Amino acid sequence: MFQATRRRLAIWYTVVTAVLLLLFATGVYVYVRSTLIERIDDTLNHVIEVVERSLVIEQAVADRSKLQVNVEASFRDNTETVEDDRIDLEWFSPTGQLLWSTLSAPLDIPIHYNRTGETVQVVRSAGEQGKQGRQGKEDIRSVFSSASEPSLLLRQVTERVEVGRQVLGYLRVSHPWFEVTKPIQQLMFDLSLGTGLMVLSVGLCGWFLSGKAMEPVLLSYQRLKQFTADASHELRSPIALIQTNVQVALADPELVSSPHSLQYLQHLKVVERLTKRLGRLVDDLLFLARQDSGIVKPQFETCPLDALLMEVVEEQQLLATEKNIAIALELVDPPASTTDLQQLDSWFALQGDWNQLARLFTNLIENSLQYTPRGGKVQVKLQRTATPSDFSSRLALKAAPLNPLAAYLQIKIIDTGIGIPESALPRLFDRFYRVDPARTHTTTSSSGLGLAIAGAIVLNHYGQIHAESILHQGTTFTVTLPVNAAL
Repeated sequence: MFQATRRRLAIWYTVVTAVLLLLFATGVYVYVRSTLIERIDDTLNHVIEVVERSLVIEQAVADRSKLQVNVEASFRDNTETVEDDRIDLEWFSPTGQLLWSTLSAPLDIPIHYNRTGETVQVVRSAGEQGKQGRQGKEDIRSVFSSASEPSLLLRQVTERVEVGRQVLGYLRVSHPWFEVTKPIQQLMFDLSLGTGLMVLSVGLCGWFLSGKAMEPVLLSYQRLKQFTADASHELRSPIALIQTNVQVALADPELVSSPHSLQYLQHLKVVERLTKRLGRLVDDLLFLARQDSGIVKPQFETCPLDALLMEVVEEQQLLATEKNIAIALELVDPPASTTDLQQLDSWFALQGDWNQLARLFTNLIENSLQYTPRGGKVQVKLQRTATPSDFSSRLALKAAPLNPLAAYLQIKIIDTGIGIPESALPRLFDRFYRVDPARTHTTTSSSGLGLAIAGAIVLNHYGQIHAESILHQGTTFTVTLPVNAAL
């Protein structure tokens, strides 16, 4: 229980820290990425401003009233200017015709004015890829020279050059996108590695700190268990002594024959009944305390479960007769294909602790008899199965995961009692829990430990127990036990 709580605390520490670190890393990534893109755009716009100042504008030869850009004179020195920054220039006529470019091959991208910067994708054919690969050896400055993919991403800024109302052309500046993504990818790797190491460190620290936080609780719980075990052990002797003295008093012939002793006999019988109940409560508390502390370990041996159930049903027959309840045991025969005599003899045998299993089924059958009205029925059904039932969608106390490849014995205790409300089923196996609202009309009383003990015994045998109930119609307890639990 405490290990599970400690594990949950450590997981919560780790999850919360991981979420915070993830949010922090995401914020850093978004900020750095936007900053890099902004700086690239500023660089491209600065290049455009520099190139615009170096343009040689002259009168057109055909029409002296119009102006034109002398391409050869304007871009003669700009190649070396942008070479170190891996920035490529393209100059277009007012009609969108490419007139000059630093690229080894023209980009198949239509020209359009965009001063804010955009990311575009260039898709090339297979022939163009081969051509660009050969040209890349001659011109390493080309944006295609270092890219072998069929597509390439570019960051571009396009400026329209005007004088007055006359458009002289378009200047487009491009920068390879992988130059932007390289530091971003490195940052992402660093953030992922750092976040992973931090989460791992927080997980280890969370496990250590949760253990420290649980130490006082664990110490208090151990002291409480020890007190419960000691108190239960010390109470057994005086309770047994009181019960013995009451029984001796009830067996005194002088007291029985006295005409004035009727009232005393009634008081003694009440004391005897209460003493028995208190003795059973002390035994239950002692069993659970020893179970929690690990003092009591089940002694696994071969147990014929059919014989054990016959004894338990026979012991409960007297109570069933007093309440006019029909109790029956049904053994589901092995299939006709089973002819091995040794296997038939051990068909209902399992490895378990006889005393604990007897207590388990005694508690369950007594519980069914206690809350079944007169004239009802209690049926105990035993069968062997190779595929355990799936309790994932039911309200159950799951003591251990079942192995679908192992053999199991399944025991069902079916009664026609008053039933259990659906809201009470999740807490049915809690200690001292009683479904009082549904059972106030019964004259019996219970300590609320019977089903808790049943769950603890099932846990010892690596099985499962679950309950299904319909109010005012009946309840079915199903116990599934592995045949070879000791293995």
